[in-house]
Amino acid sequence: MTSNNDTLFARAQLTTPGGVNSPVRAFRSVGGTPRFITRAEGPYFWDADDRRYIDYIGSWGPAIVGHAHPAVIKAVQEAAARGLSFGAPTQGEIEIAEEICKLVPSIEQVRLVSSGTEATMSALRLARGATGRDKIVKFEGCYHGHADSLLVKAGSGLLTFGNPTSAGVPEDFVKHTLVLDYNNAQQLEDAFKDMGDQIACVIVEPVAGNMNLVRATPEFLQTMRRLCTQYGTVLIFDEVMCGFRVALGGAQALYDIKPDITALGKVIGGGLPVAAFGGRADLMGHMAPLGPVYQAGTLSGNPVAVAAGMSTLKLIQEPGFYTRLGTQTSKLVNGLSAAAKEAGVTFSGDAIGGMFGLYFAAAVPDSYATVMASNKDLFNKFFHAMLDAGVYLAPSAFEAGFVSAQHDDAVIEATIAAARGAFAQLV
Repeated sequence: MTSNNDTLFARAQLTTPGGVNSPVRAFRSVGGTPRFITRAEGPYFWDADDRRYIDYIGSWGPAIVGHAHPAVIKAVQEAAARGLSFGAPTQGEIEIAEEICKLVPSIEQVRLVSSGTEATMSALRLARGATGRDKIVKFEGCYHGHADSLLVKAGSGLLTFGNPTSAGVPEDFVKHTLVLDYNNAQQLEDAFKDMGDQIACVIVEPVAGNMNLVRATPEFLQTMRRLCTQYGTVLIFDEVMCGFRVALGGAQALYDIKPDITALGKVIGGGLPVAAFGGRADLMGHMAPLGPVYQAGTLSGNPVAVAAGMSTLKLIQEPGFYTRLGTQTSKLVNGLSAAAKEAGVTFSGDAIGGMFGLYFAAAVPDSYATVMASNKDLFNKFFHAMLDAGVYLAPSAFEAGFVSAQHDDAVIEATIAAARGAFAQLV
């Protein structure tokens, strides 16, 4: 019997490159047919065959309060009834900006945009405009959206500039991008010693989620902050993924480090397209219409999207929210690790706030190189065994997972039970 997912995928490939509108959805990394989702509620979603899955991607982070939360849906419906888009300021934009500034103390002023890529791209432009410098530093394995200067892999040697990782990106666009190893504080010291007065900014995921979950070490981030201050370089924390996911004030609250600019997204939209970048008022004062750094967007601060985000930000401030979320995420990772050990499978896991990482490796990775050394083939087999058991994990060995407030004990226990069967198939 032909699956409705197969039929939809075949149809989609006629009009959409690869049949998807974002590459990881295509299942190319794990093989098989992507599931086409028809509805979602709480910790679950259903595919075109009306099969239910426990969802651990949560729209790649935004669904922190669970899918289709009644308060979020109500806020969206009320906003939509007033009009979908105006191209003019609204009170809702002010309110969500005030809320972001209240919750993230490093942000004194904020500009709303529609995607994480817009946020990081604009943050880079602002850093270059404010410093009058061209060079930027990023780290291997960190993904900051698909702006040309950020689609870069490491060069051929230490302290060499990067090479494009996508066709269509001229080498000239990335000739000012220096790619260093994540969690290598000494390499960062060497880079600043060599060219510190030329570096406009350093951009980093303080908790990386796009090479699977990899935490920055405190030493790494402290070194980064010290060097940026010393050399007048702008420190940008890309918290599009980890912002409001690992703690109420983001990763910067956990590490007690104040960046100059922060990029946010995902959770602040509650499932609709909202992102933002913000920081010190003197830096943000370089933005048009006040200063010469230009950025604009027709749908920036869209009233319906802002309503979803504001409702979500209110829900995550309920007493004990992050304690409960972190407890459930740790239960999941600890349970999966125990199930793997019982089966004799080499496996490790990590959890921070509502994010988690699963690795078919003996130890939790701390860099891009150690992530890449994990057993991708075992992950792919595990992914499909879990999918068959009704558990939807990220369809790639190199993506973090997400738990919502609706993943209660029964959901976590069902996931661990499915994992026992999946691990048994790997030995």
